[in-house]
Amino acid sequence: MNIPFSPPYIDQSVIDEVMHTLDSKWITTGPKVVALEQEMVKATSCQKAICVNSWTSGAILMLKWFGIKPGDEVIIPAYTYCATALSVLHCGATPVIVDISDDFCIDHQQVRKAITSKTKAIIAVDIAGWPCNYDELNAIITSPEVRRMFVPATSKQKLLNRILLIADAAHSLGAKIDNEPASKKSDVAIFSFHAVKNITTAEGGCICLNLPDNFDTAAEYQFLRMYTLNGQNKDALSKSKGGGWKYDILFQGLKINMPDICAAVGLAQIRKYDDDLLPRRKLIALRYIKAFKSLPWFIAPPLFDKDRESSYHLFPLRIKDITEGQRDMIIDDIAKMGVAVNVHFIPLPMLTYFKGLGYQIANYPVAYHQYAREISLPIYPQLSDAEINFIIRTVIIAVQKQFIYLNGQAIQQDTDTVQQIGYAI
Repeated sequence: MNIPFSPPYIDQSVIDEVMHTLDSKWITTGPKVVALEQEMVKATSCQKAICVNSWTSGAILMLKWFGIKPGDEVIIPAYTYCATALSVLHCGATPVIVDISDDFCIDHQQVRKAITSKTKAIIAVDIAGWPCNYDELNAIITSPEVRRMFVPATSKQKLLNRILLIADAAHSLGAKIDNEPASKKSDVAIFSFHAVKNITTAEGGCICLNLPDNFDTAAEYQFLRMYTLNGQNKDALSKSKGGGWKYDILFQGLKINMPDICAAVGLAQIRKYDDDLLPRRKLIALRYIKAFKSLPWFIAPPLFDKDRESSYHLFPLRIKDITEGQRDMIIDDIAKMGVAVNVHFIPLPMLTYFKGLGYQIANYPVAYHQYAREISLPIYPQLSDAEINFIIRTVIIAVQKQFIYLNGQAIQQDTDTVQQIGYAI
């Protein structure tokens, strides 16, 4: 077999929705984008949703909206994709990188230690679809001690009068906390619709607003919509109507709107998400857990507990007692047998650019420890039962080629060992 890591879900409903867009002759921002925003409001129970052309653009927009500027600090985890930090840097501010907990999420105790009078926002990252402990983070930013440290400098900051909590929800569409959408726990949740995500628009993202009641969310939506269109007071669809050509530029915005041709792909998918696509991801994750749970080297990823449930975006397998080099050799062996896997993520302080800024991985031991033993397995709705079985078998063979513990002793194994120890799917 040859199993890719994460191909996009394209069925006839997606093709039909895209063709409908092409037949309409309207392919830039228009009715499909609005329809996708409405679906996101339903999916997340947020107040308003604004579609953009990427998660990164959405993060830059919301940081700028809040007035983040040079001299400000934004707290982020070491274990995340580079866009989390780059969005802060694009605003001229400083990413204050802190370590994570064993569940991959930002360590709230480290967050509290990192807060200063310069802290304007926290970006918490829901790794693999597992939502962060937002109750702890909210308790920190609303505590009297931390509120007194906050120094507002813009109208939005004065209105909020505390640190802004942003959820990097790129992985977590469908994640739950207390049986409600996890994104409701943050002020702003930003989702990714990149090609490998649970819902894709090829490239794209969505900002979901959950602002306090003293904000006029409808007005903020209109302002953010203009911000995505260079600060222009009319979108292309409005301008195209008879006599509607005249427009104005009200402020210095960005050009980061999502086009309808992209929204069409996500629109078809999101309509199947709760009843079809997400349950299938969960089923695959549970199949992996069942297959690996008795093996002594297996560390299960966080998928659900009494309060939280993942969106099953990734299956971050972790292997006990291996080095980074051994992990890399396991990945090579899995690839040679026809299964594409990945690693999520290389911690920011290990990347050349961030090392050049002075960040050192030695200061983030938990992030490094999780990274060094992590392998992300394929998990997407199109996987057949036979392919799932093949992935499981391939992973076990590759891990056991490095080492497996039988009767407390590490011994070398070959492909036949899987059958010899009685492994069955």
